Amino acid sequence: MTPPLRPFHLALPTRDLNTTRDFYCDVLGCSLGRTSASWIDLDLFGHQLVFHDCGGGALAEFVNPVDEHAIPIPHFGIVLTPTDFESLAARIADRVSMIVPPTTRFPDTPGEQKTLFFRDPNGYALEFKSFADDRFLFEPFEG
Repeated sequence: MTPPLRPFHLALPTRDLNTTRDFYCDVLGCSLGRTSASWIDLDLFGHQLVFHDCGGGALAEFVNPVDEHAIPIPHFGIVLTPTDFESLAARIADRVSMIVPPTTRFPDTPGEQKTLFFRDPNGYALEFKSFADDRFLFEPFEG
C-alpha cells in the first residue's frame, strides 16, 4: 500500500523578498506562512516553499526538447486537479509571460496531461500540470 503523500519542502534564494512574496501571494494565490527579515514561508498548494534573501543568483539553466517545446531545466511545480489547473491558468493568463501556454501534451497516451510553464520574478521556471486521472501520473509510456 502506498502511504499518503506528504508535502514537499523547497528552499530557494531570492534577492527581493517583497517582490517574491507579492508574486506568489497576489498572482499565484499562495498563503504566507512564517516570516522573518531574511526568509518567507509560502503555502504552494499545500506544499512548503521557502525563499531566503541571501543574494543568491539564478540557477544554471538548460532546455530539453519535449513534445515540440523547449522545456526549461530545472523547473518545479505542482500536479493540480483539472479544476484547479483551469482556475490557475485563468488567474494568471494576463499576469505572467508564458514559456509554454496551457496546452495538452502527450495526447491519447497514459501520460496525457494539461501543462503550462512560466517564470517567477526570480527567473525560476515553474510548471503546473493536471491529469484527467492521477492514476496515470507514473504510468510508463514512450514520450
